[in-house]
Amino acid sequence: MPVLVLALLANYLSVRMNVIFDLGGVVVAWKPDDLIAQLFSEPDTRAAVKTGIIGHPDWLALDRGTIAPEELITRAAQRTGLPEPVVRTFLCSVPASLVASPETVALMHRIKAAGHALYCLSNMPTDSIEHLESVYSFWGIFERVFVSSRIGLCKPEPEIYRHVLETAGLVPSDCVFIDDTTENLHAAAQFGIHTIHFTSASQCDAELRRLGYL
Repeated sequence: MPVLVLALLANYLSVRMNVIFDLGGVVVAWKPDDLIAQLFSEPDTRAAVKTGIIGHPDWLALDRGTIAPEELITRAAQRTGLPEPVVRTFLCSVPASLVASPETVALMHRIKAAGHALYCLSNMPTDSIEHLESVYSFWGIFERVFVSSRIGLCKPEPEIYRHVLETAGLVPSDCVFIDDTTENLHAAAQFGIHTIHFTSASQCDAELRRLGYL
């Protein structure tokens, strides 16, 4: 085999990576402020939903799968003074608001075509992930999908990154984690995982090209 071909092959093999994508805010839209503004016109209601529901530890428990939606609704209504139907309206509107980004989906296909393996790691409650799985067909692009409500762990807890690495048999230095939340990225970096702070598909594409992965 010609030396040039061997060199190119060696270079390709050396940069083959495991690219781990977050979902909300990366593959699918997650804009809670916009959703709250669409659903509620009263400033007090908007503030109560933002701080008393999304900003409360119960929201992370929903992601973790340790609290049921109806229990969250009851607790949030008692805590915030909002009527249960108002809390339920917001919670039931979340799955449909998670619309996939065509640009990010196209980017994932380019990464796959470049020879890299794709994985998914997301904090997401059961209702939302089940909705996304029923609506979109891109799931086959991932080698494995890790969702917080199904494994009982949440980002940025160290245990969730350890679980992904050990379960999928991944070497941290051969992984790139793409997320829109800096705390999640910092936690992944503690394991030696490369990280990209996602702001847009084009920005992420440019960063992957700068690193030599596309």
